[in-house]
Amino acid sequence: MAMQKGGQYIAEALVREGIPYVFGVCGHGTVGLIDHLYDVRDAVKMISPRHEQTAVHMADGYFRVSHKVAATLTSTGPGSANQIMGLAVAQTDSSAVLAITANVPTQQFNRGPFQELNLHHQADFNSVIRPVVKRSFQPTRPEMLPLQIRQACATMTTGRPGPVNLDIPYNLFQEEADLTPEVKGSAFGERRPGASPDDVANVVDRLLAAKRPVIFVGHGVTLSEASRELTRLAHWLSIPVISSPNGMGTIDMDDPLSLGFIGRNGAYQANQAGRHADLVLAIGARFDDRSASSWKPGYSWNFPHTALVHVDLDHAEMTRNYTPDLAILADARTFLTQVMSELSGRGVGEEPRLAGWQEQIGKWRQEWNEFLAPNWGQHVSPISPYRIVEDCLKVIPENAILSFDSGVHHNWYMQFWKARGPQSMLNTWGYSGMGFGPSSILGAKLAAPDRPCISVCGDGGFTMVPHVLCTAVEYDIPVIWVVWNNFVWGAIRDLQYGYFDGREYGTGFYRGDNAEPYNPDFAAWARAAGVEGFTVTRSEDFAGVLENAIALNKPVLIDVHVDGNVRPPATGSWELPPLTPKEPAFGKAWQPE
Repeated sequence: MAMQKGGQYIAEALVREGIPYVFGVCGHGTVGLIDHLYDVRDAVKMISPRHEQTAVHMADGYFRVSHKVAATLTSTGPGSANQIMGLAVAQTDSSAVLAITANVPTQQFNRGPFQELNLHHQADFNSVIRPVVKRSFQPTRPEMLPLQIRQACATMTTGRPGPVNLDIPYNLFQEEADLTPEVKGSAFGERRPGASPDDVANVVDRLLAAKRPVIFVGHGVTLSEASRELTRLAHWLSIPVISSPNGMGTIDMDDPLSLGFIGRNGAYQANQAGRHADLVLAIGARFDDRSASSWKPGYSWNFPHTALVHVDLDHAEMTRNYTPDLAILADARTFLTQVMSELSGRGVGEEPRLAGWQEQIGKWRQEWNEFLAPNWGQHVSPISPYRIVEDCLKVIPENAILSFDSGVHHNWYMQFWKARGPQSMLNTWGYSGMGFGPSSILGAKLAAPDRPCISVCGDGGFTMVPHVLCTAVEYDIPVIWVVWNNFVWGAIRDLQYGYFDGREYGTGFYRGDNAEPYNPDFAAWARAAGVEGFTVTRSEDFAGVLENAIALNKPVLIDVHVDGNVRPPATGSWELPPLTPKEPAFGKAWQPE
């Protein structure tokens, strides 16, 4: 009999599954497992950030860059509750995370021991976590661990990835049982279903017949690692590509066929192409409200006037927002490969097509560039947001990884950033949780130690997780934070200005009754933690400071003061019912003739 303590089995299972990191915060409920992690510390490194939310964001960022799973470890009660927001971000953006939570010992179930939730059911924390994970498992005997760990790993990576919870009463870490692994190797695996031959042929027929087709790509293309196949098909048939935020970079955004992001803060040519297309091939994209102008016909998309082929690995997305003319349940890379095989079998060669459509898109792109031209190249005080984006485009290497937080700064980068490759732009999109950007960049750097990793984050979001400075120093993680300091919850104040006659309340950062703008000295805060800190108030200085920060290869924070009164020009719409949505600042919605 292979008698083992449960904690030993879990630690060895992490090694078998190839999980290289446990991002965890210690607690009385987890010491019994941490003791066993000590034995495998050469294969599985435990990194302890100063807050459980950041632990999950680090695992999330690690997965988005590497597509490999990391684990989190939190103790009973508040420690595990602190990770709920991070797991919600991971779930809505399809990141696999193994969230191990400790719970009260089975011997004390329903007695109300320290940190038990038992109002409706004993040891009921998994009812708290269930809405933000794909599945929550709660073994109550050590013998249950092999099966549930195998099922947890398979669930995380089968179909649409997502976080999974193992909620383990902490007596199981020290109790012994006959524990034999259910699998010899890893329970992780690639599962890439394809489309039926009839559906593939149907799609090719539609693509070849369309006069104004576009391909709309989302996170599913990134997760499938289908960048090469997407680019090949786009060039083969001369079809322009529109990206959701988490699909950015799956085609080089300097490619002439890349139209950028679509929606309220999308590029004009992307919204125009979406409005006027006669066929949209959507692959791994959700059509959420911000990339669909709140589903208002003619603003970003024009369904059902436009034909829609929707390819996704998650059947729930097929008719969530639009009913497609053809729905295909398939993996993005497998599907794209099938389409190209069908084209090859028909003898369709790669040659220029759709000249009229390309010419029209070129005119829209030129109109957009002419509209924007006066805003670029300016040195003004306070610093224009255009200047910050422009200097980032000029200075940051092509192989860099950027993370963004929730806030107005994110809108600027959605509109103007050009991701040169996949898995290089980390967004908190579905749940839009503040603190993701400054935290996830730490996990990204662990996944890609040879690439510059930069978090562009708002002053409000960074203030929520300033302890990331400590983690970077403690574990020598050389990342850069660019704090977009405009002394305001800018995205929300802009809504007050736009919808409520400028009745600003509760959105500005002020000190005292004279409404003096206030923020901490972020650079001094960084230096106090052992991080290099710089403050930039002159637009002429930012590019040089950023270039120097990248060269230092150590943790650096740049506090850059940005004009909060300059807003990115809306080219689509976004609705906050029942308020009447604003019209685009540039361009207008398509109207049927």
